[in-house]
Amino acid sequence: MLDFPRWKVLSIWGMVALGLLFAIPSLLPGTIAERYGAWLPNYEVALGLDLSGGSQLLLEADAADAAKQRIQKLEDTVTTELRRNPRIEIGDLSSSGGRLSFVVRDPTQVDAAVERMRTLSRPVGLTGTRDWDVGVLDLNRVVLTPTDAGSQQALRDSMTLARDVVRRRIDPSGTKEVTVINQGQRRILVQVPGVEDPEALKDLIGQTARLEFKLVDLEADPDQVAQGRAPPGSQVLPLVDGGAMAVKRRVMVSGDQLVDARQGFDQDGRPVVDITFNPTGARRFGRATQDNVNKPFAIILDDQILSAPNIIEPILGGRANISGSFTVESANQLAISLASGQLPVKLNVIEERTVSPELGRDSIREGAIASAVATVAVMVFMLVTYGRFGVYATIGLIVNALLILAGLAIFGSALTLPGIAGFVLTIGAAVDANVLINERIREEQRRGRKVVDAIETGYREASTAIFDANITNVIAAALMYYFGSGPIRGFAVVLMIGIVTSVFTAVTLTRMTVALWVKRKRPRELYI
Repeated sequence: MLDFPRWKVLSIWGMVALGLLFAIPSLLPGTIAERYGAWLPNYEVALGLDLSGGSQLLLEADAADAAKQRIQKLEDTVTTELRRNPRIEIGDLSSSGGRLSFVVRDPTQVDAAVERMRTLSRPVGLTGTRDWDVGVLDLNRVVLTPTDAGSQQALRDSMTLARDVVRRRIDPSGTKEVTVINQGQRRILVQVPGVEDPEALKDLIGQTARLEFKLVDLEADPDQVAQGRAPPGSQVLPLVDGGAMAVKRRVMVSGDQLVDARQGFDQDGRPVVDITFNPTGARRFGRATQDNVNKPFAIILDDQILSAPNIIEPILGGRANISGSFTVESANQLAISLASGQLPVKLNVIEERTVSPELGRDSIREGAIASAVATVAVMVFMLVTYGRFGVYATIGLIVNALLILAGLAIFGSALTLPGIAGFVLTIGAAVDANVLINERIREEQRRGRKVVDAIETGYREASTAIFDANITNVIAAALMYYFGSGPIRGFAVVLMIGIVTSVFTAVTLTRMTVALWVKRKRPRELYI
C-alpha cells in the first residue's frame, strides 16, 4: 500500500498538474486570460442560466396542428400507395372531421383498397391496438380514423423530434450550454444562458419551417379564390405580400428531403436561401419541373406562399434557391430553420422569463463566500485535529476543488447554483474520507502496530469503506442526472465529478504524500 515506484509518483503528479492546467482558465480574470490565453487550454467552466442570466421559454405543442399534419402525411402516403400496380382509382379525397376518407370508383376494388390501407397502419406498443382504424361507409367509401393510442404515440414521437429540432436551431454547432428538455407530454422547456432578449429566440424556435413546393392551379376562378374557395384537389393559401392563390394539394417536394440550406445571393444581389435536396428529393424535383415547364409553382413556408416563379427549364441536380422579400438576417434565419429540420408540430410560447445577470453575479458571490467559508473551516478543523496528516488532507482538499473545476471545463458542463451546492457537498465527502483514514490509523496505533503497519492497515481498511460509500453516492447522482432536469442535473454532474476527484485525492494523493514522508523521515512515532 505504501510502495510508490517513481513511475507511479510521476503519473499521479502528472494527473494533478494536468487537472490544474485545465482549471486555471476558469480562475483567471478576463484581462489576464486574454493576455495569456494562447498558452492555456481552450477550456473554461460555463455558467448556467441562474448564474450568467439568460432567457427561459416554455413551449407547448398545438395538438390540433399535430392531428392536422398527421392527416396530411397520411393523405400523401395513401395517394402513393393506391397508385402502385394494380392501380386503384379513387375520388372525393377528404380530410374533414379529423379523419381521412376517399371513394373507390370501382366497387370491385373496395376490398383491395381496404387491405392496402390496413398495411399502412401499425400496432401501438403492446396494447394490441393499431394507430389507424380502417372501415367502409356507403359500400365504396373507405374511412381511416385515428385511434386514441395512435394519436398519443404520434404526439410523443413528434415531441421527441421537436426537442431535437429546437436544440439544433438554438445551438447548430453543439457548443453552447443550452437546456432543451421535454416536460410532460406536450411541453418543452428551453433555457439559453447569456441571451437576455427572448424575442429573437422566440422567432427562431416558433417558425415551424414546413417547406413545400406545389404547382399553382391555373384553372381556379380568381373570384372564387378571393372568397377562399378552390376547385377539388386544390387549396387556397395566403401570399406573404398579401392576397391569396390556389395551389394543388399534392406536394411536389417537401422540406424533409433537404440536406442543406444556406443564405446566399441571386444574380441581382438580393438575399436568397440556397437549398440542396437529397437524392430522392432531387429526382422528384427534377421530374416535377421537367413535366411542368412554363408553369408556375409555389414555394410555401408554413402555409404561406413566399413566391410563385415560372419553371423556365427543368431544375436538375438537386439544387435550387428560395427567393422572396428577404433581408440577409431573415434569409440566414430561414436557412438555419430549414437546415435544422422542420418542426413536426407547431409550438406555442406559453411562458417566458428573463434572468438578469446581476442576480447571477449575486449568486456567484454568495456561493463563493459560502464555499470559501466551508472549505476554510474544514481545513482548520483538519489541521487542529490531525496535525501533519491534516496538512496532507488540506492539500488534498485544495487539489480536489481545482480538479472539480477542471472536470467541469473538460466535459463542458455548466456550473449552476445547485452545482455550487454540490461542490460544497463534495468537499464534505472528501473530508469524510480523510477522517475515516486518520481515525483508522489512530485505532491501529492503539492496537500496538508499528508506524508503517498502522499507516498501511489504516489506508487499506478505510479505503474499502470509502469505495463502498462513494459507489452508492455515484449511483444516486447518476439516477438524479438521468431522471432529473435543469438544476437537478447540474447538481448531479458536480456531485459525480466531485466524488471521483475526492476519492482520488483522499485515497491516492494523500497516501502517496504520506508514503514519501515516511520513506524520507522514517518516524518511530506518529502524532496524529
